Amino acid sequence: MEVEYSKEEEMEKLLEDLRKSSVRKEDWEFHDNLKPIYSTGIGLNKSVVEEISEIKKEPDWMRRFRLKALEIFLSKPMPTWGPDLSGIDWENTNYYNRPDDVKSKSWDEVPDQIKDTFTKLGIPEMEQKYLAGSVAQYDSEGVYHNLKKVWEDKGVLFMDLDSAVKEHPDLVKNYFCKAVPATDNKFAALNGAVWSGGSFLYVPKGVRIDMPLQTYFRMNGEATGQFEHTIVVADEGSKVHYIEGCTAPRWDKDSLHSAIVEIYAHKNSEARYTSVQNWSKSVYNMPTKRAWVDENAKMEWVGGSLGSKVTMLYPSSYLRGRNASTHNLNISLAGPGTVKDTGAKAIHLAPNTSSRIVAKSISIEDGKAIYRGLLRMNKGAVHSKSHVQCDALLINDESQSFTYPHDEIYEPTATFGHEATVGKIGTEELAYMRSRGLSEDEASSMIVLGFLDDVMKEIPMEFAVEMNRLIKLEMGKLGSVG
Repeated sequence: MEVEYSKEEEMEKLLEDLRKSSVRKEDWEFHDNLKPIYSTGIGLNKSVVEEISEIKKEPDWMRRFRLKALEIFLSKPMPTWGPDLSGIDWENTNYYNRPDDVKSKSWDEVPDQIKDTFTKLGIPEMEQKYLAGSVAQYDSEGVYHNLKKVWEDKGVLFMDLDSAVKEHPDLVKNYFCKAVPATDNKFAALNGAVWSGGSFLYVPKGVRIDMPLQTYFRMNGEATGQFEHTIVVADEGSKVHYIEGCTAPRWDKDSLHSAIVEIYAHKNSEARYTSVQNWSKSVYNMPTKRAWVDENAKMEWVGGSLGSKVTMLYPSSYLRGRNASTHNLNISLAGPGTVKDTGAKAIHLAPNTSSRIVAKSISIEDGKAIYRGLLRMNKGAVHSKSHVQCDALLINDESQSFTYPHDEIYEPTATFGHEATVGKIGTEELAYMRSRGLSEDEASSMIVLGFLDDVMKEIPMEFAVEMNRLIKLEMGKLGSVG
């Protein structure tokens, strides 16, 4: 028999759940004393790039690609149209750290200190309960990958990209840096030069995976960089849900995360990418994420961006085939002293394509949240349609929110809509919740989670729980919530 609650009882139940929740900063911001077994040292030049390729025993085509990408990186200026990036210390950053020589298919074989880190983050338990496969990366290298036999038997490939280059070189070469070439932007070129780790996921024609696959990235070192490259291929008629999680401890010196994610949704396929990023506030987060979406294919982006000092992130979908569609849902939380310059891009290149972008941002104290998006309807994308919705919530008087939409409509038969709202937490709502026994931080947390509800419903339950905890942690500032 299903129990029905009145609105009053539902509120009391929510309040009780919030009181019971426990959030600890040390759950994410701990760091290890593990020393890498190999490092290229600080700074970046041709010798460092060749050294990375040599230690990985890569084919010559990859070594040549890296060197060309380095030339592009050095020739491109820093972007000046967004947040201040002058704090990135190129000369004193370490671009490659190898934690261990082990690449294991069993958690028992992973070195104890690295295994303990992922155990604290709950990764082995999550794999057993929820996932079809898992890859774990520590600093610059994948240390573990595994795929359930039922999917292995169907021809699914899932491993770190370094292993894929060795085991499936022709397949990797078909996709590597096709959607995101090294010439795309300065940070994509940097990744092309020094990339290490990431994932390679290939789902064969007609295979529909009913459980998510996950990669978890852990950046442990100080003044270091993580430059993973992920490729997800959903072949014709297939279905896949890929999830990424990221954490890094807090250090005095800043680090850099500059990843590439390429997703190829072939004809009649369905691909979903979910990312929960919780970098510490000593990380510049500068990834490039892009999907090619073919005829009748569906691409979904679901993202939660928390932590980091500065984030610039704009997942993009190129709708290349008739009836291709994309849906982008993004949560961005700009905590004290942080800048979140995030958004999405949808490029309509074919008839009857559709896109929907929903962006939700929260600014706390002096945090700055920026929506920066691009919507383009090319000539010939007849009867295509798009809708963009940007909602911002300001927590304090000094909080800031900005919206910079860029819309280019070249097809007269296309339809397009854009809406944006900005609101503040009201004193009446806070007063009501405080009268029910909540602190101001707890009350604010509940209002924020309600504001994000429509996006949180799209995140798998186990990851929505983590997002709730992370948001309440940020709202509590010093971990006082709960």
